[in-house]
Amino acid sequence: MSLAFYSMRLAKGVLVVQLGTVIVLSLLFTLKSTHYGVSALAGGIAASLPNILFTFLAWRLQGQSPAKGRVAWSFAFGEAMKVIVTIIMLIVALGVYGAAFWPLAISWLSVCVAHVIAPVVINKKG
Repeated sequence: MSLAFYSMRLAKGVLVVQLGTVIVLSLLFTLKSTHYGVSALAGGIAASLPNILFTFLAWRLQGQSPAKGRVAWSFAFGEAMKVIVTIIMLIVALGVYGAAFWPLAISWLSVCVAHVIAPVVINKKG
């Protein structure tokens, strides 16, 4: 199996785990109230959407051969954009839409933890 295919399969698996985490937490918080459920959804999306965008851009640029030294800059730019998009989404969710803090924070943190743990679990299975 080629490294590119393996990396793509791993990235897809991580994104699926993240989206599953968002859905499960949103449904669980919806049992308390709809406002909590939407807040949890906003927190999960604020954590997973920047990762989806970063992965999409990485797949798009995968076939190109970058100039020497540009790989690190591309990665740093992508990570900086992830952080900026996450901060903007959290500000909009909390400030504009008045999301409940704890469901948003718990969902956001859970998706971030899933992002770290999922590759370990997927690699052990594969």
